[in-house]
Amino acid sequence: MTEQNATDRPAVVAKDGGRGARTRQRRVSMADVAQLAGVSSQTVSRVSNGDAAVVETTRKRVLDAMKELGYRPNSAARALKRGDFRAIGVITMGLTSTGNVRTLDAVAGSASRAGYAVTLIPLDAPTQENVKGAFTRLDELAVDAVVLIMEVHLLDTAALTLPPHVKVVVVDSDATDFPVVDTDQRQGARAAVRHLLGLGHDTVWHIAGPEESFAAGRRAEAWEEALRAEGRAVPPVLRGDWTPGSGYEAGLRLADEAGCTAVFVANDQMALGLLRAFHDRGVRVPGDVSVVGFDDIPEAASFIPPLTTVHQDFAQVGEWCVDAVLRELAGETVTGVRLVPTTLVERHSTASPAARGRES
Repeated sequence: MTEQNATDRPAVVAKDGGRGARTRQRRVSMADVAQLAGVSSQTVSRVSNGDAAVVETTRKRVLDAMKELGYRPNSAARALKRGDFRAIGVITMGLTSTGNVRTLDAVAGSASRAGYAVTLIPLDAPTQENVKGAFTRLDELAVDAVVLIMEVHLLDTAALTLPPHVKVVVVDSDATDFPVVDTDQRQGARAAVRHLLGLGHDTVWHIAGPEESFAAGRRAEAWEEALRAEGRAVPPVLRGDWTPGSGYEAGLRLADEAGCTAVFVANDQMALGLLRAFHDRGVRVPGDVSVVGFDDIPEAASFIPPLTTVHQDFAQVGEWCVDAVLRELAGETVTGVRLVPTTLVERHSTASPAARGRES
């Protein structure tokens, strides 16, 4: 095609049923831009797609014409043509847990910095059927990859049908068919137990998260392993559901355990409930019982007392998820589990045990 001479403005209005006094505006087309800029439609397309081979003066003329006419390239059509949507889908088990929300925020921020949009698919209930349904919807969504925040045992890859172009990265899972990014849950739990034993406590009690949770399971396993490695007694596990209310109920039970001088709680929200229960029952923290949480939520430093806890680097989790996605999209084979290290943050909820236990 040859360049066109543009002497007239493109028509962007059309007569409405022969009524000369009424007009309706139509969508500006690529041909309109080409006519105003005096170039071919193919040249307009090349400018829209960022073709570096277009002469700079021609590019400027096309961009000026786009601006004047209010033309917006059809990004969806261009993405379909080149098979690159610049979008990442995120499937999450829900937006009620601190870990899921902060992981989602980290993934979204990292994706945005990489020039990708995020499409969120929250699951109403953690069932295998809902997981399958979420993946089925991917056939209708313009995404290049999926980050699956999977904290429960529901990923049956044999039952899933994925669009062939979609890459998958999983957070907090034991998946073997996809790359996994996770916080080093075991490292954090071991650090919590060792900190408390190092202060002189004979053993450490544990309030675990839900049985179906991967993170809760790994933290509980590491807690027990750390105690056995030191030859310490392993108290019975108390179990909560990540909420302050469940931590409060566990705290009421532990307040009656005279031998309990140290507690490792599987998340900070349950630790908050535990602290309130101890306060209500007259148990001093850390004078009578030392408490360590997990997550290091922003409010942890404002608890009474400020909470010693295991810090999870959610920003790093998000960056590594997006990094794995981009490497897969670039054609690299990404496998295995990548663990983000944790850090124990010491505040004022832990101390050496009292010589004679709790004061009356």
